[in-house]
Amino acid sequence: MSSDADVDPSGATLSYGNILEREINNALKEIRRPSKGLFLSGLAAGLNVSFGALFMGMVLTFSPSFPSPLVKQFLLAVASSVGFLFVVLGQTELFTAHTTMGVLPVLDGRASKSDLGELWGIVYVSNLVGCVLFAGLIALLGPALNIAEPAAFGTLANALIPLPAWVIFLSGVIAGWLMGLVTWLVAASRDTVSRILFVIIVTTGIGLAPFHHCLLGTTEVLSAMFMGQGITLGDFGHFLVWTTLGNAVGGTVFVALVNYGHVALSEEYRTKNETTDETGDTLEET
Repeated sequence: MSSDADVDPSGATLSYGNILEREINNALKEIRRPSKGLFLSGLAAGLNVSFGALFMGMVLTFSPSFPSPLVKQFLLAVASSVGFLFVVLGQTELFTAHTTMGVLPVLDGRASKSDLGELWGIVYVSNLVGCVLFAGLIALLGPALNIAEPAAFGTLANALIPLPAWVIFLSGVIAGWLMGLVTWLVAASRDTVSRILFVIIVTTGIGLAPFHHCLLGTTEVLSAMFMGQGITLGDFGHFLVWTTLGNAVGGTVFVALVNYGHVALSEEYRTKNETTDETGDTLEET
């Protein structure tokens, strides 16, 4: 998840047009990136976001009882947000970020649908590989170190799986929507502290419900399966299909399409595009 910072001594807020332009340029860099480098970045993102699942398991292991359900969910949500923070600050590529960011250059006519499909495919597969590997590490090392009991991951998985498909899908829409907001807010921020706050606040909201996130949830569910908590491949497939669809719809429709639409219809952005068409130059942030 790239985030090129602008230097602006005035500290003024970025305009909508400049936020959109930054998102598009970041996405184009990843689209044009060699496939091997993109795959490794996605692999790193899958591994990094999985730390959130490990920390959630540790919270449940070290604190088997909580003063209230609210305290329990809040602590789990904060623990899960750390994984997303690692991804954003490490600038690795997460599928649920590109459901928003990768769509924007296609909407703007600077990339094709096949470019988007290739980007999504590489990032999604590499993210999943990273999550599977990390889930195996949790299952192997967690009980050995007494930091992650199997029952803890059984609890996490059972909060995600035994639900109807439509519930998982709509929950995934909200999670994808929130992840899209993360990319937009990170693009709007001018310093690392602001980015950290945005990531923690928004992704804590994902873990508070918890809403279904296809990658963080994959690590939770597979860890429980590897630890013998009664989770089957069918359970995992049910979770993954509907969560992925929901995440994609949430990021694409409620963030990419809506934000692109209201910015592209603004007089300032239309004027920039008209100037670009006349000169043939690539738009740059002002």
